[in-house]
Amino acid sequence: MSLLAPNRRHVDQAAGSGLLRSVRLFRLFLAEQTDPEKFYTSLAEDAVRQVAEYGRLGGQTVVEPDPAELRLRAGAPADAVVADGYWLPVRDGGADVAFSSNVLEHVPDPMGLIEEMIRVTRPGGLMYLSFTNWYSPWGGHEMSPWHYLGPGYAERRYVRRHRREPKHECGVNLFPVHIGPVLRALRARADIQIVEARPRYYPRWCRLLVRLPGLREVATWNLMLIMRRVG
Repeated sequence: MSLLAPNRRHVDQAAGSGLLRSVRLFRLFLAEQTDPEKFYTSLAEDAVRQVAEYGRLGGQTVVEPDPAELRLRAGAPADAVVADGYWLPVRDGGADVAFSSNVLEHVPDPMGLIEEMIRVTRPGGLMYLSFTNWYSPWGGHEMSPWHYLGPGYAERRYVRRHRREPKHECGVNLFPVHIGPVLRALRARADIQIVEARPRYYPRWCRLLVRLPGLREVATWNLMLIMRRVG
């Protein structure tokens, strides 16, 4: 968990929009395994720009419940507090922004993580949530696209091909998460408002995909949600 105040520099560095932005992000995926710092740093900058479209970030208290992201560059920042994402040491409504990027598919209780984000966000505050849905082309992560034939098969094939265990193991640190159930659960809540729901890496006009049950589970590479705390 981190308490940060993102500055404008991070937003300015995440240049690009529309189709050109999508091409740039997809190229970054090629470097995820060989240069993870470049990949995750660029992805984080792009995510900050997305959040900044809906509210001011400078001087705000931001909670990010993923300690792995904090330690990516030789340790957590000096002003960070590392904690369990299910039990954040933040008072109710103590954060202006709650931020979770590509974490939801790695926890056994996705709604529990979301509920904790909601709890710590002040009324009127923003929540940024993105996750890779299971049936997307990248749903199996490094084992993709063979996860479509089942996680067991995908893991065995990965071992045969690479002579090592995959980084992720389904049911241990990778869990199937689907767009439809998540959207229905969130829309049923009276304490949040979904401000935006769209594929994270696609141009903005591709938001229509999220309205199409079935197709959205396959065609949406990664779902991005911007939510506002109500009440």
